[in-house]
Amino acid sequence: MATKPPTADIDETRVHVSRPKKVAVGVPAVLHALEIANEQMGVVRSVQTLMRVNQKDGFDCPGCAWPEEDKRHIAEFCENGAKAVAEEATLRRVGPEFFAAHSLDELRAHDDWWLGQQGRLTRPMVLEEDATHYRPISWDDALALVADELRALDDPDEAVFYTSGRTSNEAAFLYQLLVRGLGTNNLPDCSNMCHESSGSALTETIGIGKGTVSIEDVHEADLLIVAGQNPGTNHPRMLSALEKAKQRGATIIAVNPLPEAGLMRFENPQTVRGVAFGGTKLADEFVQIRLGGDQALFQAIGKHLLEAEAAEGGVLDYAFIAEHTSGFDAYRQAMTDAAWRDLVVATGLPEKALRRVGEAVRTSKATIVCWAMGLTQHKHSVATLRDIVNVLLLQGNIGRPGAGVCPVRGHSNVQGDRTVGIYEKPSTAFLDALDAEFGFAAPREHGFDTVQAIRAMRDGQVRFFMSMGGNFVSATPDTAVVEAGMARVGLTVHVSTKLNRSHVVTGRRALILPTLGRTDRDRRGGREQRVTVEDSMGAVHSSRGRLVPPSEELLSEVAIVARLSGLVFAPRSLSERGTSETKRPERGAHPDPASDHGLPEHGAAEAERPDPAGVQHPSNVPQADWAALEADYALIRAHIERVVPGFDDYEERIDKGRTLHLPNGPRDARRFATVDGKARFTVNRLEYPVIPRGRVLLQTLRSHDQYNTTIYGKDDRYRGIHGGRRVVLVNAKDIVSLGFAENDVVDLVSEWTRPDGTIEERRAEEFRIVAYRTPRGNAAAYYPETNVLVPLDSVADVSGTPTSKSVIVRLERRA
Repeated sequence: MATKPPTADIDETRVHVSRPKKVAVGVPAVLHALEIANEQMGVVRSVQTLMRVNQKDGFDCPGCAWPEEDKRHIAEFCENGAKAVAEEATLRRVGPEFFAAHSLDELRAHDDWWLGQQGRLTRPMVLEEDATHYRPISWDDALALVADELRALDDPDEAVFYTSGRTSNEAAFLYQLLVRGLGTNNLPDCSNMCHESSGSALTETIGIGKGTVSIEDVHEADLLIVAGQNPGTNHPRMLSALEKAKQRGATIIAVNPLPEAGLMRFENPQTVRGVAFGGTKLADEFVQIRLGGDQALFQAIGKHLLEAEAAEGGVLDYAFIAEHTSGFDAYRQAMTDAAWRDLVVATGLPEKALRRVGEAVRTSKATIVCWAMGLTQHKHSVATLRDIVNVLLLQGNIGRPGAGVCPVRGHSNVQGDRTVGIYEKPSTAFLDALDAEFGFAAPREHGFDTVQAIRAMRDGQVRFFMSMGGNFVSATPDTAVVEAGMARVGLTVHVSTKLNRSHVVTGRRALILPTLGRTDRDRRGGREQRVTVEDSMGAVHSSRGRLVPPSEELLSEVAIVARLSGLVFAPRSLSERGTSETKRPERGAHPDPASDHGLPEHGAAEAERPDPAGVQHPSNVPQADWAALEADYALIRAHIERVVPGFDDYEERIDKGRTLHLPNGPRDARRFATVDGKARFTVNRLEYPVIPRGRVLLQTLRSHDQYNTTIYGKDDRYRGIHGGRRVVLVNAKDIVSLGFAENDVVDLVSEWTRPDGTIEERRAEEFRIVAYRTPRGNAAAYYPETNVLVPLDSVADVSGTPTSKSVIVRLERRA
């Protein structure tokens, strides 16, 4: 039987600490997953729902993006996947009576865990200007309010449209079409804060912003380097793939400042070995690197390989280098000039340890490097990832079995959203295809990424903000700046399944539009609809929910966007068209698409035909039958097929649970869509954080009972933290040298030096010090509680990703 939601926030005074675990998953993980599922869904609903997770006739897990093999296990989910499903399929409800009972001020006072535990949203709600409570609103009135606000903008760039990674391909494609039809590319998304650095580095060096490996490659690898990643918490199903590789003889090297249980030993609960015989040791070596030292590690590997080649030969793949790469000579010279002493200082590791990793790479027949946020959220992240590519290119480890780059994505469709157009810097080719398909001229000027959008809100340049899923306020850096900027927006709109902090930190007016989740049956147009998602390795498959929706008032994301588009782009009388309509033609960056792109006949006719009642269609908007698209998602997939390369025979290839594998030039044919058509060696100046005396370098991270900003529970059992979240993990020697003792309660004060030399400070209050096995000078604490410490303007070079893994902090004793 499901339980009622909590009535109080987390009591941080009750936090207690035990020894960190050295093994992950096993029976305890199964029991914990079932406990949370039972609390949220009850026993019967839990069994019915969990058995459909990641099945070919079921729904895609709303958690991570790790791929499935073609042959599925009967229980194709992990502990955190079960938690994600339970949160969405919960029997708890948040309806109008909840909002009537809780004022906005009261809701703001609660923590993120309490807000998320209240349950599924059931009705559209509106917060009027200066109101104390949300009140119900009809769908017609809510969508009309949004459409009117968009039509009233003086410039389309006054609007920002954010996207979470859970949005389906179909909804994301319609969403970007709506936004570009309005005349802006302001499409920031969660990729900007996680793997934007990966996309930037990989696009430049190998011509595609995605990984180059398949799940079969992981199984076949001879060496896997897992750097800056904690699979046991963030992608637990990855452990099964690592176990299979290990059983086939692979070597695994874990590179991380913190020892993570999931990379030490894995007790697979679906095997006898995992349950009864102690599981499988995964990492052959744990390389405990200093925060931000990963670039130096991969430069050290490259230097070792080049020195070994010079000494004995047979190390490098000269045929691959000659035929498929450019820039090798400059890279070789740069690594010759690199000093081992600098690499030792940057990594905090002795030269012998660095050479040991290099030797593992030298002797490997096929190497994969996997990474996540630990590598992407530093100032020099893009340079770090370029140096990973350099190492792989030396031995031809791109485009052959068991080898390649493997950025491990978070949200289950964050990669798919980008594939179908959620991007603030779209390619000309994509926009040309979109123009031709929908008979309009999409804007060419780049839009705001996430950090730029926050700056624009801060500066009063944003009148409208809409979020398709996600929890923007809690997910973004510099919390105080984000909240102040959000308060300056005229209307904020959130399409959501559950309550979160972004619903209580709002613009002057706010709308909550409740939507169906992955687990919910989506019946529209007289039939059950399915959607599609892309996993972390470029495989697209269908997802179909089966549960009765929490409320008859819910619309799917597709329906919300389609209906809104129909309103925004509907014919209007000339007196209704306003100033924004006259400005829009000036934003076009190329001639009328009717003469330049082969406009479909029905689109051209509709754009020119006067309405019998005397009203005209707005100029330069997408020509689409929005009602038909809402009623049949296959029509949306047909549009995607014609716009996005690689989706040929889309409908047929996803039918009956089959998978559509998108083309990948480097993997499929060693084809590189770079500026010179070759994979590119690059020369990157060595960078690493320098920590001032009396300070520590902080990384923000997730607890085990957490996925992104969704907090499932109060524990992080693998790290030995129970009952609370406001803790800071510090090396025991640093605790003493800084004048503190374990369990002291401190404020964390970040110090960031602006380019003009001034120092900015930000404060996060009341964190309990926990002694932990982390490198000297390094510390860790959970987000979103520590996002307030991350400066908005401290971002990665090139990608603009917030530097959440390298925040200089001092500890201040509480009075």
